[in-house]
Amino acid sequence: MIQDIFPHQFHNAYEADAQPDADSIVLSFCGKQVLTGKGALPTVAQLPDCPLRYLFRIDNCRYFLAQEELPEQAGLTYREIREIRGDASLPKFQRYGVMTGKHLADWYRDNRFCGRCGKPMHHSLAARAMVCDACNNHVYPKIMPAVIVGVIRGDSLLLTKYRTGISYNALVAGFTEIGETLEETVAREVLEETGVQVRNIRYYRSQPWGIASDILAGFYCEADGSGEIRMDASELKYAAWVKREEIELQPDDASLTNEMMQMFRDGKIHAEDLRK
Repeated sequence: MIQDIFPHQFHNAYEADAQPDADSIVLSFCGKQVLTGKGALPTVAQLPDCPLRYLFRIDNCRYFLAQEELPEQAGLTYREIREIRGDASLPKFQRYGVMTGKHLADWYRDNRFCGRCGKPMHHSLAARAMVCDACNNHVYPKIMPAVIVGVIRGDSLLLTKYRTGISYNALVAGFTEIGETLEETVAREVLEETGVQVRNIRYYRSQPWGIASDILAGFYCEADGSGEIRMDASELKYAAWVKREEIELQPDDASLTNEMMQMFRDGKIHAEDLRK
């Protein structure tokens, strides 16, 4: 998955006094695009006069956010983040840096003013937080919990395709609502999107997904009853039970969804495992 960058190490501790050097990475976002070079992200040496905000480190390399949208220039162009997530020409740890940087960039963009009193916010020197001097409101990066669900019926997995967005196979997914447990989210989302009732819900693994400010929690479960599909056509354009050997994976290994489909396809997950 995108966060599996060993032997590289991600360090998210906030360093208020961090200073860039020539090799520090600069992340500049334009909507859902990021400025990239050929096979690498731009560095401070390439963008020496850009005002920067420290984000995090990967190994000993610091990543900074451009405080203003930078223009394209020789060797540097904007590309869709979803396009580069599986692009092997860019090192995987840098792709992970892009997705995590996007999470923070969106948070900084959306918290320039206080949501409580409307006054301007400033960056804390003590923690990664935005602070309002007028009402002492402190705002920390928000992370939205969501679930990815592999629903099993015998030797088949419930695959879906979204109405809009990515065109390849996916699993049932959705955000946790106020007052819900993650397990309750699993049952509700599967029922809402496909009409299938579930049982034996078991946690699998999680994944940060910075381009949507998510933390994804993966679960497998078993269809309860006939497994008849009543698809919500407003969200999905496809939903079907697919045999292991017929499962077509996504084109890259970045997502938790793809790993969960592969685990089932390769016979590493069975309905019997969920009943223990």
